[in-house]
Amino acid sequence: MLRVNVICVGKLKEKYLKDAVAEYSKRLGAFCKFSVIELDEEKTNDDPNEAGIANILAAEGRRILSKIDRSDLVIAMCIEGKQLSSEKLARYISDAGVNGVSTIDLVIGGSWGLSEEVKSRAKLRLSMSEMTFPHQLARVMLCEQLYRAFSINAGTKYHK
Repeated sequence: MLRVNVICVGKLKEKYLKDAVAEYSKRLGAFCKFSVIELDEEKTNDDPNEAGIANILAAEGRRILSKIDRSDLVIAMCIEGKQLSSEKLARYISDAGVNGVSTIDLVIGGSWGLSEEVKSRAKLRLSMSEMTFPHQLARVMLCEQLYRAFSINAGTKYHK
């Protein structure tokens, strides 16, 4: 069974967001071994300079990369990434499994994004939209889209 990890920087604070992720995690369990891996955000002052931001990205990037195995397929969630329809994401996941991938890691960075090291490790840079979303909401949206993709691949009625 395919393993799917959502690796994210920061913890969910609001109960309704935690509940939504928990619901999609439960649903995804029917299709894959699903987990959400939360990593600590790097501490900083309220207005870091460029060097401070680079240090934050580097530290968070090291923590992210420590959770990724060499054989994992990595998808970096980033604004400059490619936008896919739900059907195309479903096909991408299906093709990965057919091609022998056993683990897919989808990575959501902290408030400053992802380091170039993490982006370089990714096979796909994926963007949900040109719009900006709070990181916590993006996690819920990603979990929903993963559930939708697996539902599409399974031929269920969830996706209309």
